[in-house]
Amino acid sequence: MPASLPLSLQLAWLIPLYGFSGMALALPWACGWFPRNGQRPAAYLNLLVTLVAVVHGSLALRDVWLTGPHHISLPWFSVADLTLRIGLDLSLNSLAALELVTFMSLLAQVFSLGYFDKEWSLARFYGLMGFFEGALSGVVLSSNFFLCYFLLEMLTLSTYLLVGFWYAQPLVVTAARDAFLTKRVGDVLLLMSVVALAAWSGSMEFTDLYSWAAQVKADGSLAPLAGTLLGLGLIAGPMGKCAQFPMHLWLDEAMEGPNPASILRNSVVVTAGALVLMKLMPLLQLSLIANDVLLAVGTISAVAGALVALAQVDLKRAFSYSTTSYLGLVFVAIALQQPGIALLLLLCHGLAKALLFMSVGSVIATTNCQDLTEMGGIGRRMPATLSAYLVAAAGLVGLVPLGCFWCFGQAVSALFDSSPVFAGVFLLTNLLTAANLTRVFRSLFLGAPTPKTRRCPEVNWLMALPMVSLTVIVLLMPLLLQRIDPIPGIAAFPMAAGLGVGLSGALGVAVGAWMPLDQFWSRSIAQPIRSFQDLLAFDFYTERVYRVTVVAFVAQLARFSNWVDQRVVNGLVDGVGRLSLASAEDLKLSVSGLLQTYLLLMVVGIVGLLITLSALGGLEVLP
Repeated sequence: MPASLPLSLQLAWLIPLYGFSGMALALPWACGWFPRNGQRPAAYLNLLVTLVAVVHGSLALRDVWLTGPHHISLPWFSVADLTLRIGLDLSLNSLAALELVTFMSLLAQVFSLGYFDKEWSLARFYGLMGFFEGALSGVVLSSNFFLCYFLLEMLTLSTYLLVGFWYAQPLVVTAARDAFLTKRVGDVLLLMSVVALAAWSGSMEFTDLYSWAAQVKADGSLAPLAGTLLGLGLIAGPMGKCAQFPMHLWLDEAMEGPNPASILRNSVVVTAGALVLMKLMPLLQLSLIANDVLLAVGTISAVAGALVALAQVDLKRAFSYSTTSYLGLVFVAIALQQPGIALLLLLCHGLAKALLFMSVGSVIATTNCQDLTEMGGIGRRMPATLSAYLVAAAGLVGLVPLGCFWCFGQAVSALFDSSPVFAGVFLLTNLLTAANLTRVFRSLFLGAPTPKTRRCPEVNWLMALPMVSLTVIVLLMPLLLQRIDPIPGIAAFPMAAGLGVGLSGALGVAVGAWMPLDQFWSRSIAQPIRSFQDLLAFDFYTERVYRVTVVAFVAQLARFSNWVDQRVVNGLVDGVGRLSLASAEDLKLSVSGLLQTYLLLMVVGIVGLLITLSALGGLEVLP
């Protein structure tokens, strides 16, 4: 490590460890070693180390801004000719993503203090949040594919533990299991690609992998089938992390977990998965089929996710599908070689979606309800929550001059000439998202109060402070975007693209305002409309399709394996045992008890053996 590096960069490897240290500091309270004290000290210690991570990351970002990007490599395991190193990429993009992770973790932890005001297992939650933060920070900083995969596995485990936080509830256990298993499918396929790359390229550093990919593409030494399988495996991991079709069901079920965890899961966790995919962009060019699959997955997730969100009556699920939709747009941008648009969309969506889930969490904490058909009239009772929701919704739907307006404007302008269909996908997703946000706004904040919302005061200051702070940040996003140099010409797109984005958002608001809302008849009595509504509400019956295809196939395979084990394997072993017992039963009848007879048989057997050996020894071995 160069001694001339600023101290903040020399110690940048400590930043992921801050989160893990918070987990370690929470263990004494989580394990009950301090039974006479409350569990708030564990929360305060985690807040302190997360604040240190934010400050350290800010200093590192400033130094990289002044001195340029750097790379840190630390050896941690060496045996024979195998050397494994921890590589950290200290660039503007990685450190900006790190600041997003640590800052959002800090806000979510402050929000959690108010949300879990009476939670008996507060220390365990903060320990898991520290584990979550450490894994996320390592993923965005890692420059080594092996380390990145290892941290992604830790992220999968932390998701399982956070979703299953309230493990006494059966639905929570099922949701945590499904989230873990779904991600494991993508992780296993990604592991296959990691092993293949380690064997073919001889290095796990992303820069070395890029050089290897360029060389292989130039000389054509990699078979097309191998390149396709490699690309599909690389796509599978981020697909699971970003809840993309067909691995998207886990994010919907993960809403059974605590809302503060949902804030991070819908903003920075999916962002981390997309950043890993962006690091793999040069490798995906080895296969056109893999790139086309990525494009198809992103398009289906974007449009279908936005449509399914329109039919959800659960407050958190209505926005979880929106996350799948927006990450689908990121996948489309990556497949079309538009990393600037993808980065911009990840940043703007992450901040706005976190604010949206904070406002949703405030409503749930106050009303103890998340069913839209039982709500209404909250606007006058919760003004801070209302303001946060409006700013978050405006930041998500291309409203001038907030963040996503520039994202959609850049995308439409860049794709309209070369890929007009995908420019239309961005506009359609903007329209459907605006309609969904307007529909939920009407159900929550307008209309007459219901029994669930008649008494719903504004949330406490611990929840209001991070919510108001993030509201200000989302409003100031245009000023922040003006200072981003790696993405030139943010505002330099034609007025026609801006008008298209604005009109699609306005049309979406009009559709959301026109949609009939009936709290007592949440499903239409008209059969065609009801069937279409059910199709969207049940996510195009994806779960049922899985049940009659993949699940049924695995179940039949398990039954066949059980039959082979019971009938063939056990039958063969049991048959040998029964044969031995039957032989023993027959032989015992020949036992007379006369020792001279036994001795005679032994002598005859030995003589016969010697004669046989002598005869074999006397044979001439022919050439």
